[in-house]
Amino acid sequence: MSNVQYYDNKPWMSHYLAVRPETGEATASHHLHDNLPALIQAAGQNYSQQLAFTTCMPNGMNGRLTYAEVEEMSDAFAVYLRECLQLEAGTRVAVQMPNCLTLPVVAFGILKAGCILVNVNPLYTKREMAHQFNDSGAQALVIVDMFVDKLEAIIEQTGIRQVVVTSVAQWFPPVVKGVLQLVLKYWNRVIPRHRLDVHTIDQALAKGRQAKAAGIDVHQYWQHLTRSDTALLQYTGGTTGVSKGAELTHGNLISNLEQVDSVAGSHIEPGKECILTALPIYHIFAFTVNLLAFYHKGAHNVLVPNPRPIQNCQRAFDNYDISWISGVNTLYNALLNEEWFTVYPPRSMKVALAGGTALHKAVAERWRSVVGSPIVEGYGLTETSPVICFNPIGQERPDSIGIPAPDTDVRIVDDQDEPVAVGEPGEIIVRGPQVMKGYWNRPEETANALKDGWFYTGDIAMMSEDGHFRIVDRKKDMILVSGFNVYPNEVEDCIARIPQVQESAVIGVADAQTGEAVHAYVVLREEGISEKDVIAHCKQELAAYKVPKKVVFWDELPKTPVGKVLRKEVRAAATGG
Repeated sequence: MSNVQYYDNKPWMSHYLAVRPETGEATASHHLHDNLPALIQAAGQNYSQQLAFTTCMPNGMNGRLTYAEVEEMSDAFAVYLRECLQLEAGTRVAVQMPNCLTLPVVAFGILKAGCILVNVNPLYTKREMAHQFNDSGAQALVIVDMFVDKLEAIIEQTGIRQVVVTSVAQWFPPVVKGVLQLVLKYWNRVIPRHRLDVHTIDQALAKGRQAKAAGIDVHQYWQHLTRSDTALLQYTGGTTGVSKGAELTHGNLISNLEQVDSVAGSHIEPGKECILTALPIYHIFAFTVNLLAFYHKGAHNVLVPNPRPIQNCQRAFDNYDISWISGVNTLYNALLNEEWFTVYPPRSMKVALAGGTALHKAVAERWRSVVGSPIVEGYGLTETSPVICFNPIGQERPDSIGIPAPDTDVRIVDDQDEPVAVGEPGEIIVRGPQVMKGYWNRPEETANALKDGWFYTGDIAMMSEDGHFRIVDRKKDMILVSGFNVYPNEVEDCIARIPQVQESAVIGVADAQTGEAVHAYVVLREEGISEKDVIAHCKQELAAYKVPKKVVFWDELPKTPVGKVLRKEVRAAATGG
């Protein structure tokens, strides 16, 4: 059998029986809506009196909104955009804030207005902000008050016509909000002064309500939207090059919700779940899974504005019966290093979802022993809305991203785009209804990434005989030692099994003898081991060419806001680049 034929035969299909034993179907259930506003409205009506969102601060202070409140407020914001700001359908509206109650209200309002949402990382520098505003062509911006000084410095360089300002403590009880605002402004000094002409979010909603009272039907803004219309510009590539906007349609996102629903829906009890959102919603993982998928299911979403330090999550676990959480390897590892978490683990936890970076086996095993429920690893990218592969819940395999989502084709190919043999590493390529339309206004980049309907991920993976996939590493991070491929994830996973190690980053450094040499940068949770100890441990478990030639101990590793270790920055710091 040819390699092409083997992939086309989809050996993973048999595993769908474990996912959907009642039917054994291998396709997503196409029962959702034609556009996201219809899905959002349906959830708002179905679960109107239930809690939708709670923002939980590190000290336990909180604010909350019901589904009915989110529905009414997002309608008012949609009217504000269309009637008060006179924005046309398809206009880009940027949102720049951490997890807080304002975020779902304005995100849903932008979609209901028939506009295109542009998620912006609130930690961006002024230069990065100006690039994204200009690249997207955003005409309006909703921003948290802590970052208006950066905006003031660059707004004249952009096309932004109106700014709406909000607070992390927005819609908290008045006394609680007042205390928090005073602390943030005068004690922590994180709310700067500015001279911008802005509307507060409350002023924007008041204007929207006033205009809506004149007889505006919000439904008119979005009833024409189809699955092929663009819903979201999700920027990616900032850690590897110039940030570019993945153009995700209503159909891309809804298809991914249908795929998630078909493989995990039976484990999600409508109206009864509580999900902790520590990952930022401006990241595609939390946007699709935490915000959209669990809102659709009527879950209570507990928002943590900033999970660093990890103790910021403690009161959320203490005060709410968390049944689901999404995160990356570093977040789960950090929780397992906290005594408050390991002594009193969340017994209501059903499943922890992992993605973004490789889940280390040592972390997965320790999580199950401490919490009593699994971390289920999946795989996806910004360009794929994001889910490509998943581990069937209850059928998890260690060191595996699982099997392709329903209606998704996956191949592993070599540098000539030919499918490789089973068990051989190559680049993972994918096609399916969740794959983006393209990169916003970047036809050349789009042509490089999308070829004959296949999206080239840049990740190295392998497939087993029965159709399970395993990510080996990023193509760009692969280390070449004397002609042998070394994948940093494998070495990092090995180092993670040393009890004294908290985390590590492995990179390749130029070497006169071997071309590149493996260097490891290690953060310890407790003292007591040396460079020789780490190397000796690796020699027991790895081939000689994979063993780090040098081990350096650091106090911390550079990370993205989501918690991904930035190997590029590690490399720059290590080499003086």
